[in-house]
Amino acid sequence: MADEVENVETEEPVQEVEEADAVAALTHERDELVDTVQRVKAEFDNFRKRSAREHEALVARAGERLVKELLPVLDDLERALEAAEQHEEAKLEEGVRLVHRQLVDVLAKEGLEEIAADGAFDPHVHEALLSQPSEAESGSVIEVLQKGYRLGDRVLRPARVIIAE
Repeated sequence: MADEVENVETEEPVQEVEEADAVAALTHERDELVDTVQRVKAEFDNFRKRSAREHEALVARAGERLVKELLPVLDDLERALEAAEQHEEAKLEEGVRLVHRQLVDVLAKEGLEEIAADGAFDPHVHEALLSQPSEAESGSVIEVLQKGYRLGDRVLRPARVIIAE
């Protein structure tokens, strides 16, 4: 019986040492995981900030490119205004047509398209301002008051139209 008492007394310190080792191992593992999470969080914050800076730079470059393409249009408009001061109506009309053509070309290169306004009224791309009695089919566009434009798939401005009753 004395042997049994000695066994029980020696097992408890061994068990406590094993538990202490397990707690130390778990604590070490937890500390490593917390360190990893903090590192990942810092890397993500840096990534987010870098992405925001790159996005801002991209937007600035895109705007710069468009403005650079519009500068010749501005130059031609100034020439047309100079011609208007000299009262040369033929040159003025020619200058304004040139500016209009250049502006249309620049915007078309950027993806701008005019919305077709002939045929049936489409509420996704048209805005009906009035409806008038007409010989045309009911619900069809009979007059465009203001052209509409789309950029890619997005409608920038719907065409403002008058439709037939």
